[in-house]
Amino acid sequence: MRGPAVRFSHVGLSLGGTQILEDVSFAIRAGSIHCLIGPNGGGKSSLVRALLGEMPNTGEISIEWSRDGRTIGYVPQSLDFDRMLPVSVSDFMALVGQRRPAFLGPSRRQREITAAALERVGLTGKEHRKLGDLSGGERQRVLLAQTLVPAPALLLLDEPMSAIDESGGRLFEKIIRELTGEGVTVLWVAHDLAQVRRMADHVTCLNRFVRFEGVPAEVLTPERLAEAFGSTAESPRGQWAEGVA
Repeated sequence: MRGPAVRFSHVGLSLGGTQILEDVSFAIRAGSIHCLIGPNGGGKSSLVRALLGEMPNTGEISIEWSRDGRTIGYVPQSLDFDRMLPVSVSDFMALVGQRRPAFLGPSRRQREITAAALERVGLTGKEHRKLGDLSGGERQRVLLAQTLVPAPALLLLDEPMSAIDESGGRLFEKIIRELTGEGVTVLWVAHDLAQVRRMADHVTCLNRFVRFEGVPAEVLTPERLAEAFGSTAESPRGQWAEGVA
C-alpha cells in the first residue's frame, strides 16, 4: 500500500456570506501523518469536508493516487444517529463494508472481516451489541474499525478522540502508526498539542487561512500558538507545557 500525496492550492470556502477559508495552500506528503490544528470555527472540518467533496470550494484540491488503491477512510468526531435504532455493530459494519443487501445480514466472509477489525480496535465479542448501547469511546472504536474495511490509502480523522479515554487514545495512536507504516497517508484534525508533537510528521495551523506550518518540534511555540488562536483563553493552554517544552 502506498497512500497518496494531497495538495491544497488557494482553496477558499464560504457559507451564507461568511468566509470560512481563504487562500489556503499546503501539501501533505504521501505516507505521512499531517495534523491540522487551530481554534474552533477556524475551518479545519470544513477543509476535510471539501476534500471529501461534501462542500463546494474555490481553488484546487488534488489527490495524487498511486496504483495501490483509492480508498478513503473517514472517522468523524462523533456518530450522529438515533440511538433507539435496532442496529448492531455487525449490521453497521456490513452497511459500510459489503455490497450484499444489508437486510440479508452480513455474509460469512463479512463476519470474519468484521471480527478481525473489531479485534484490532479492542472490541472483540461486541459484534452483536446494539450501536446505541455502546459508550462514546466504543462507538469511536467502531468507526475506526469500519475505516479498516477495506484498508484505506488515505485516512481522514476529524478530532476522533474527543470521547475516548487514555487507553483508547493509546490504541488509536498504535493503529495509526501501523497504518502509516504500511504507507497510508493520514490527515488528522487534532486539538491535543502534546499528541500532535508526539505523532505528527508535519503540522498546519488553520484559522481561515494558514497561520503557520512545519515540523511540530520547530513551530509549536507558545508565541505562535497565542497569535494563531487569538487569545490564551481560546487556545489549548493546558497542553502547552507538554506540547511545546
